[in-house]
Amino acid sequence: MSDLQKEAMKIKAEGEQQLLEKAGELGVSAAEGAVEGYHKIEDGVVGGYKKIEGAVVGAYKQVEDAFVGRFLTHEGETTEEAKARLAAEQTAREEQAKVDAEKRAAEQKARIEAARNAGKR
Repeated sequence: MSDLQKEAMKIKAEGEQQLLEKAGELGVSAAEGAVEGYHKIEDGVVGGYKKIEGAVVGAYKQVEDAFVGRFLTHEGETTEEAKARLAAEQTAREEQAKVDAEKRAAEQKARIEAARNAGKR
């Protein structure tokens, strides 16, 4: 069981206990108290997830920056400049691949048409 699941179970148990206590104190129906309790559980789980997500994304960005800085920068280039250059190079490669695919499709269409015309003779 992951830490996140354990935390969610703990929050749920605490929420249910608080729900029963508040319902008794306020004279609130169990259904209304349940909704309030589950909203608290939801907030706790979502908040825990957001913290974990932020930590993971932050760690990934640090690793990414370190890799780009160490292996992909040119002399005198900053990490951000290298990332921008790499993104531009990738865009250019994708555009060239699209042009090449269109050219191949046109050539293939011409070969198919030539084969059809050869069969009509």
